[in-house]
Amino acid sequence: MAYETEDHETQYCFPAINSSCIKEKRSRHEYYIMYVFFSLLSAWTVFLNLLVIISISHFKKLHTPTNLIILSLAVADMLIGLIVMPVEATRLIETCWYFGDAFCGLFVIIMGLLGSTSLSNLVLIAVDRYMAVCHPLLYPQKITMAKTLLSICLCWFFSSVYNTAIGISNKYFDISNRTDECYGQCNFTISFTCRVIDVIYSFLLPCSVMITAYLRIFYVVNHQVKVINSLMKSGKCVTEGSMKRKSESKAALTLGIIVTVYLLCYIPFYILSLTGTAVISSAAMTFLIWTLYINSGLNPLIYALFYSWFKISVKHILSLKILEPASSLMDIFRG
Repeated sequence: MAYETEDHETQYCFPAINSSCIKEKRSRHEYYIMYVFFSLLSAWTVFLNLLVIISISHFKKLHTPTNLIILSLAVADMLIGLIVMPVEATRLIETCWYFGDAFCGLFVIIMGLLGSTSLSNLVLIAVDRYMAVCHPLLYPQKITMAKTLLSICLCWFFSSVYNTAIGISNKYFDISNRTDECYGQCNFTISFTCRVIDVIYSFLLPCSVMITAYLRIFYVVNHQVKVINSLMKSGKCVTEGSMKRKSESKAALTLGIIVTVYLLCYIPFYILSLTGTAVISSAAMTFLIWTLYINSGLNPLIYALFYSWFKISVKHILSLKILEPASSLMDIFRG
């Protein structure tokens, strides 16, 4: 770590190498403030998503197809806080890449993998909620734990294959074809064709599926809520099935908020990425990229606001009650 010296000498990322990049000068206070901020942001993202992972993994009542997808989403978000945020923060603060050329290419693939997997999980959530709300009678037969687990594994697998292929096609690992003008940078370029393909297959198609599913869900939810409210006002008995559908509708709305927040974070990045880095300033791209990362820490906050089971499970985790015998069998919905 180096901050601005009194004599304002030029600082290099690798002083012993003639082709080293020049390091941007920062004051001592800038270094401390930035390191503390990004460290807290990374730790916060990991901690919140770890709470989600422990909650769903520990309590048997939470072992449902929907929560299994939420668990997969939390794993991807936690890895972003654990791996991506610290590396990106170091590069942003130091303005140098200290992790080598090989890890530069691998890091790009990891970023793409976690982003693609998160979006794939959101598509699975949309399909799951569509079946639960719009086809409640078919839901138990069509959406099972085994099928959901298989779908999640396929999402991770195909995301890995897709991002590895993109990485190899753009020669991320070919050091001889690096575009850096100096040693100590991790500059990766994606051809315009690959950017268009990525936007279509990694964003537009999944988003079209999610938006279509949720529009249908909101229509059905609105109709069901009106029917249930009219029954309650008329004094007629509301069946358990009606209340269950109302609960499913609330869950769909909550997960719809997660999808909406995700889209608000990702749409600007994907739209501007098509224009290329020559048009967008580095500061703007840095802001958009960190907006994507921060989204990984927002999902658990949405769970905390709308899911009572998450609040109860967090209390049991933090108070270490989950270490008690048979705590996993507790009815988390009743506290």
